[in-house]
Amino acid sequence: MSDPSKPYGGAAPSPLPRQALEALSGTGLAGLVERARWLAALDPMLRRSLPATLADQCRLANVDENKLVFLVSSPVWKAKLRLHADALLDAAAAAGLEARSLVVKVAPPEPVFPTESGQPKPLSEAVRDALRATAHSVSDPGLKAQLLRLASSGQGETDGA
Repeated sequence: MSDPSKPYGGAAPSPLPRQALEALSGTGLAGLVERARWLAALDPMLRRSLPATLADQCRLANVDENKLVFLVSSPVWKAKLRLHADALLDAAAAAGLEARSLVVKVAPPEPVFPTESGQPKPLSEAVRDALRATAHSVSDPGLKAQLLRLASSGQGETDGA
């Protein structure tokens, strides 16, 4: 997810190849995968009934008997989504579901990790000094050697940070 302002918005996962589903059929996981695909297809249909800013902050987690279960990224969005419960339940009815209630749970989105830039950031001299001091304070010779090796790695590339 490249846009942190839209933690749950985005494209649905790509469908599994038919061969992969056939391979799963003997394991008992095919039903689980099919349900996940059904939920992934149903999610954007239901979120279309919401304002765009709200739709980007929530996702369908489950349809449990007569309940729609949605996840939101913070308590603020939980309160806002509950105000749109009727619109979601109407959209669910239009999709053929018999949902009568909405359950909203707060679940922070997956963290977005920066992409690797190729070159690691060089260690500052302060970090190198701390590694050397730590190396001289430990009794394990293997750890001491590793800390000293780390402290001396890329020494000519310090940035002074």
